[in-house]
Amino acid sequence: MLITLTPGRRNEFIHCQMALVRIALPPILDVNTWWNSTLYLLKRPHGLREFTREWLQNPNYTDYWPLVTTQDECTMVKCAMQVWGPFRYWTVWMSKKHTVTFHHVITVYNDMFDHIDGVMRALANKMT
Repeated sequence: MLITLTPGRRNEFIHCQMALVRIALPPILDVNTWWNSTLYLLKRPHGLREFTREWLQNPNYTDYWPLVTTQDECTMVKCAMQVWGPFRYWTVWMSKKHTVTFHHVITVYNDMFDHIDGVMRALANKMT
């Protein structure tokens, strides 16, 4: 990734965030390979998009301006996170239980199907 190619670039990117956030964050380059690892890789850049835009306004990096996400791309990423985020919650919740979880299965599946039904109703009104 462009930001982490050199320590100087990484420091410049983190400096862009310092005045606005309590703990400055670099992008995530890789995550554990899980079914939901894409969610992690989408969530961080989505949260850092304003800082990325500010960082790319530096005259040294204007060649990379096409890398700035458009509003449509941000909307698609946000939609993907809204759809898959609850599944991550249910997966983590079930995997962290140290007791028998079989009696929760029906409730969790019902919640998942309700979530998908809600997503399908919301998408029916959109032309994307």
